[in-house]
Amino acid sequence: MELQTTIYLVVGASFALYIGIALWARAGTTSDFYAAGGQVGPVMNGMAIGADWMSAASFISMAGLISNMGYGGGLFLMGWTGGYVLLAMLLAPYLRKFGKFTVPQFIGDRFYSKAASTVAVICLLVASLTYIIGQMTGVGVAFSRFLGVTSETGIYAGMGIVFLYAVFGGMKGITYTQVAQYCVLISAYIIPAIFISIQLTGNPVPQLGLGSNIVGQDVSLLHKLDMVVTDLGFANYTTSDAGGMLNMFVYTMSLMIGTAGLPHVIMRFFTVPTVAAARSSAGWALIFIGLLYTTAPAVAAMAKTNLLRTITPGVVMGNADPYAADSQLVYEERPDWMKRWEKTGLLKWEDKNGDGRIQYYNDKSKSDAFKAKAEGAGWKGNELTVNADIIVLANPEIALLPNWVIALVAAGGLAAALSTAAGLLMAISAAISHDLIKNVFVPDISEKNELLAGKISMAVAIVIAGYLGLNPPGFAAGTVALAFGIAASSLFPAIMMGIFSKKMNKEGAICGMLAGLFVTLFYVFAAKGLFFIKGTEYLDLIGGPNSFFGITPEAFGAIGACVNFGVAFIVDKMTPEPPEHIQAMVESVRIPRGSGAVTGAH
Repeated sequence: MELQTTIYLVVGASFALYIGIALWARAGTTSDFYAAGGQVGPVMNGMAIGADWMSAASFISMAGLISNMGYGGGLFLMGWTGGYVLLAMLLAPYLRKFGKFTVPQFIGDRFYSKAASTVAVICLLVASLTYIIGQMTGVGVAFSRFLGVTSETGIYAGMGIVFLYAVFGGMKGITYTQVAQYCVLISAYIIPAIFISIQLTGNPVPQLGLGSNIVGQDVSLLHKLDMVVTDLGFANYTTSDAGGMLNMFVYTMSLMIGTAGLPHVIMRFFTVPTVAAARSSAGWALIFIGLLYTTAPAVAAMAKTNLLRTITPGVVMGNADPYAADSQLVYEERPDWMKRWEKTGLLKWEDKNGDGRIQYYNDKSKSDAFKAKAEGAGWKGNELTVNADIIVLANPEIALLPNWVIALVAAGGLAAALSTAAGLLMAISAAISHDLIKNVFVPDISEKNELLAGKISMAVAIVIAGYLGLNPPGFAAGTVALAFGIAASSLFPAIMMGIFSKKMNKEGAICGMLAGLFVTLFYVFAAKGLFFIKGTEYLDLIGGPNSFFGITPEAFGAIGACVNFGVAFIVDKMTPEPPEHIQAMVESVRIPRGSGAVTGAH
């Protein structure tokens, strides 16, 4: 069976499964719509969290970024996985004990203020909408290649699919759909990784293959990759950092605490029946997430090796001189996978020196010795542009794996993007219908009308997300990093202080959230444009790009969080303490049930 037919069959079958599950598990009540009735088991909830968690950024874009950045790309692994541990250990069980559906509801009740809840809704909407842009970008990338359409058409198709199962199914439909999506996406990630690891190193375990020798050579995969990329003017693959050590540290911290403040994952802990089940599902989710995250560095390095092997075959698989005239691939002899990806516009070639061969190298290198060699070889600039978001999806094609594996990866990439988009839409819907309309504007709204408001707000959010997905501020993972920064600077400190500081009052929390959000958005919009609209950047106003100690906009969330904490504690000291019953509530949630009172007696 030809490749395109196989892809249509596998992707079509997976979509039919998702929509069928959503219709079977339709939400009939607000409890079903917001929290799946609170009856999901820990293992299934762990899988659903895994699917919710592993978005287009994790599946499609993360390995691509690691492939481009090398060691520095490890900050995504550290930040997102570390943040999940932080969320599971420090926040989820306490929030589950508070028994609130949503983050704004928790903040509103804990800080005894509808104003605090409204500010939390604003923060949540900004973070979630930014996050969805990344998912829609990923959906566009996946659809454009595998359905043979433009990325714009791909985004429209993705909007339609999400609308069908998210709006009708609510949290109940989304939960069971996400279990199916996790099974699809993890199979789609690990099976090709095993194939490629055997092909390159003879080791069937990708994590071990990463450190093994290349088949037929007495040199390890990573060492060979280091040699080839440095020969081509790129930074050393195994030691390069992301914009310096300070930026790498702050970036990792921003991803960690942003993770812990992201509302769509926190909501999943309300779908289990007990606090113990919330802790248990957190543990299961970590196992399910770890399967993909420990495989990602191997996928990245092997994809980079295969890409270079295609373009400079004798250099990677032998010891040919990379500057020799016959070392680069003749464009007319390029493999079919390159022709297919060129149609999407995500892979481009421009013959700058007119020799008909593909020169792929770092023409921005600062090394004078390398520049002299490149000029001596007659190179006139890098000729191949490879979008980081295609690395994982193209990987099985580059490695010439069977058609069914390529089709499975197509289904996996779409499952990853759609599952997280659905979770985010659920968070947005709950924030508008439950936290704004019911709790602030129309307290006596009927359950039926609240459900309708939730579905309408979800539909509007899909349209906005689709528009922004057509005009993204960057790669999928880079855009998602911005969303984590926004959550880190606004929601995370308020949740932490709400749980662990019984003296923190509403004035402190509100001022902290607003200050953190404003500072972060001011810095991000300076580089990316107001609300990510190109042409509205104001870098001169902040002293140029990365002007704050070299910290990039994607990493700035941790600085915003520090501002949030600082402002909150200063305002708290100048305003009245929270009421006694609020302090008592915080105390009771933090102390395990059944423990005796703490006294000074021995």
